[in-house]
Amino acid sequence: MEKFRGSVLLLLLAVSTASLLAQETTPDVDHHQTVARVLLALILILLGAKLGGAVFERFHQPAVLGELVVGMLLGNASLLGFHGLEFLKNEELLALLAEIGVILLLFEVGLESDIAEMKAVGLSAFSVATVGVIMPFLLGWGVSAWLLPKAHRFVHIYVGAVLCATSVGITARVLRDLGKLATREARIILGAAVIDDVLGLLVLAIVSGLIRAANRGATELPWMSTLWIVVKSVGFLLGAIWIGQRLSPHLFHLASKLRVHGMLLVTSLSFCFLMAYLASAIGLATIVGAFAAGLLLDKVHYRDFLDRGEHELEEALRPLTTVLVPVFFVLMGIRVDLSSFARTDILGFAALVTLAAILGKQVCGLAVWERGVNRLAIGLGMIPRGEVGLIVAGIGMTLIVQGQRIVTPSIFSAIVIMVMVTTLLTPPLVKWALTRADVRATIAPSESSARS
Repeated sequence: MEKFRGSVLLLLLAVSTASLLAQETTPDVDHHQTVARVLLALILILLGAKLGGAVFERFHQPAVLGELVVGMLLGNASLLGFHGLEFLKNEELLALLAEIGVILLLFEVGLESDIAEMKAVGLSAFSVATVGVIMPFLLGWGVSAWLLPKAHRFVHIYVGAVLCATSVGITARVLRDLGKLATREARIILGAAVIDDVLGLLVLAIVSGLIRAANRGATELPWMSTLWIVVKSVGFLLGAIWIGQRLSPHLFHLASKLRVHGMLLVTSLSFCFLMAYLASAIGLATIVGAFAAGLLLDKVHYRDFLDRGEHELEEALRPLTTVLVPVFFVLMGIRVDLSSFARTDILGFAALVTLAAILGKQVCGLAVWERGVNRLAIGLGMIPRGEVGLIVAGIGMTLIVQGQRIVTPSIFSAIVIMVMVTTLLTPPLVKWALTRADVRATIAPSESSARS
């Protein structure tokens, strides 16, 4: 309790200092002020994340939910008349740290996954991802066409495209916190989420191509550009797996020749960042490359490091992920504008879009081929849109057709609400679905024994 009180006092002190610093900041803020501001922001985010996580864990909820709620409180302090934390929303260095955090999270998830086991659920993962793209797209299109009848048809199509995305980072963190990453459900969810990201990119590319073509007065779809997106997306994943499995053992064996402490961590991070960069270079999300990097690495590849006393890679990564991953989730909460909830038009549109997002992803649980799998948990695990949905919506604000933005500020606010609701709902719902299945599995043998 004393440690908890000390953390709260330190957090309040950081808030007060941040307020003073924000008042002194000018448009010509120098490098030293920027560094000081980021340091204070990290104090707020890290302490807030741990305090929020501790509170929610006391109620047997995942820590990630506490991190998201703390972010929402920090980002909306202005509603209470306190404007000292507004700089958190637009600090580019924080956004960069958050992006690195989610890259490391997906790299860690990839390390804890196994390609052979992924192949065992490959058909189900592909089916789940396919249904999880088609159904939300159609439902989102329908809701937008119903509630926004005067909007351009490409607005409806784009709203559907936004709903296609799945944020694997949220579900991956929940599964890790619950110790369920090794389950078949987790492998299907994570495999489907990666495929979902590729399919979502295809939808985004096609819809964006249609909008740009329509804005130029054309009616046909740019088939060659679309085909190129398909080829490079599929080619990256297949090529990464094929080449990486053959190259990474030699890379780590060569690196092991350098007798420097921490070389395993440095080599692994370099490999992760290289894969993330290559994914970004061809137009894919960086998290796809990070997940692929973790998926490719096996203990056999870096056995030389372990034999000479280096820590396990997952253990070596833990200090980095403990610091950087919460930055991502808190920043997600900071970007929520709670004042949007006060507008009935936005709230109504957001409510139906959110319902379409949830139902569309829940249906994909029915596409699982294996028997004895928790389909409810799989459908719930595919619900969160997270940063992917926000990125797609942001791109929509830059697209114009017939002189009008495809995604207006009002539509964007509704999408943000949908993103946050699906993100906040997923941790408790996934935990409920998995623990419910565990309880049933425990009760069934007991009942059988009693009958016999």
